[in-house]
Amino acid sequence: MIDTPAGSAYTGLRSVCIRRFLTGERARMIPRTLAIIRKEFLHIIRDRNTLILIFLIPMIQMVLLGYAARTDIDNIAMAVLDGDHSAASRRLIQAFDATGYFDMQRYVSSEQAMTDALDRGLVRAALVIPVGYEAAVLSSTPVEVGLVVDGSDPTVANTVLAAGLQTGQAQSRAQVAATIRRGGIEVRPSIWYNPGLESVNYMIPALMGMVLQFLATLVTSLSIVRERELGTMEQIIVTPIRPIELVLGKTIPYILFSFIDLLEVLLIGTFWFGVPIKGSLLLLLGLSAMFLVGSLGIGIMISTAAHTQQEAMLLGMLTLVPSIFLSGFLFPLEAMPWLLRIISYVVPLRYMLVIVRGIVIKGVGLGPIALEVAILGVFCILILMVSALRFRKSLE
Repeated sequence: MIDTPAGSAYTGLRSVCIRRFLTGERARMIPRTLAIIRKEFLHIIRDRNTLILIFLIPMIQMVLLGYAARTDIDNIAMAVLDGDHSAASRRLIQAFDATGYFDMQRYVSSEQAMTDALDRGLVRAALVIPVGYEAAVLSSTPVEVGLVVDGSDPTVANTVLAAGLQTGQAQSRAQVAATIRRGGIEVRPSIWYNPGLESVNYMIPALMGMVLQFLATLVTSLSIVRERELGTMEQIIVTPIRPIELVLGKTIPYILFSFIDLLEVLLIGTFWFGVPIKGSLLLLLGLSAMFLVGSLGIGIMISTAAHTQQEAMLLGMLTLVPSIFLSGFLFPLEAMPWLLRIISYVVPLRYMLVIVRGIVIKGVGLGPIALEVAILGVFCILILMVSALRFRKSLE
């Protein structure tokens, strides 16, 4: 097609019109966008709860990460099984205590007592001094000292192994230098529960507890807040349904679905990641169900405080962050400052992790974890009572 003067004029006029239209549209778009930005800022500023949570969550995360995210471990609880009860054995115990890595908290008189302390998690290691230790030292005869290590937490176990072997070598060199004879002390480590020190065996059971709490808390809080946002909560309130019936009706379905999630997590952990369940599966399921009920109670508490689903999600994150960092999920509690260790006692997930790791990794029964089960049960009852009262008050 050949351009004519008339065609060129039409094309030029069309280009000018398009440019003017775009220029005018762009000019109108700027104030409209600014108006929306202003409206959204006003909405955020007026929603004080969301605004506080937006600035509070990163502050809590930084404080917890700054103090809790540490892998330098010291004062590891250690049991001592001294079969010799001599001056030489006491010097060896003092040498281990002087390193700063070990805290000689418990002196046991039998292997059964030592095993019980390790099963309960009261100690992370045990020093076993054989009968005739002092005689062997005085005669410069080589002598073996046992170092039993709880290998369920590879981070702590590696620290125990390194510090124990180093202390034994130092004592052996000192003995050889003092007697100018051959001999010495050999520390023989023995790793229990997780001999390969595989981190997956430690993390997968912990993920079971964390995933259950997160799902149960979040879905419960969002479901109730969603009813309030849609206006259907008011319709339910005017019916003859009592508050306790409403609470049960809203939570029981999520208990069942969360229990299905529990089975799913167990199957994935066992068959996909190859983490065997050494203890009773029925005991694990029963105690997990109790923990789920407590987590659902936390979700109900969140729903009474939140007005929107966004607030509910932020409050859920606010409860999840301390659970992750102060429960021993990622970082050993021994590495934390004393203040954070005290705060960790009010975190329910801390006790659940002891329970699930004890059953899955150590294969213990109810006896060694009875204290944690009792404390977790008290937490669940209190959380349910408080959440039910708050929920009833919010309905009224």
